[in-house]
Amino acid sequence: MEFTAFARRDTLRAVFFQVSSIMTSTGFSTTDFSGWPLFSRCILLILMLTGACAGSTGGGLKVARLMIAGKAALRELRYLMHPRTVRTINLDGKPVEEGTLRSVLLFVFMYIAIIGLSVMLVSLDQFDFLTTFSAVIASIGNVGPGLELVGPLGNYGAFSDFSKLVLSFCMLLGRLEIIPILLLFMPSLWRRV
Repeated sequence: MEFTAFARRDTLRAVFFQVSSIMTSTGFSTTDFSGWPLFSRCILLILMLTGACAGSTGGGLKVARLMIAGKAALRELRYLMHPRTVRTINLDGKPVEEGTLRSVLLFVFMYIAIIGLSVMLVSLDQFDFLTTFSAVIASIGNVGPGLELVGPLGNYGAFSDFSKLVLSFCMLLGRLEIIPILLLFMPSLWRRV
């Protein structure tokens, strides 16, 4: 009886630590979660995508952006059923301005598009999908370990130099919040300066 209680407590400690480490993008690992069930690893991938709360230096999309994007999707679905209604999106009881909503939706779209493009480029190394996908998610979210070959006991050394450049660029985009880096590639910005 004591052994199972001890094992349960140890398991809960490992789970809580890994969840908080992944959401806050600290990169620490105390257990090999590559051996966890697929459902648990999928939750870890979702947490890598989600990231921390707004105002945090953690990586990921951020919870507030996902809440705003979800509310915008619900508003559009309601608009399809009732086209004459006017609904505002509120966050913490305050209305979200349309400019803020546009920038959030742009960020979410660019984040997903960059993940898709990066997964395609890194997949040229012919690793399994979970390794490739989690490497990109962990890189753009600045999480640290991914799953499978890039898990807590693995590393990114097996990737080609090209893939390492792609993953490094993902890390840079994720840390600097995508938009400022992408603006550097717009010729109109250079002409104005």
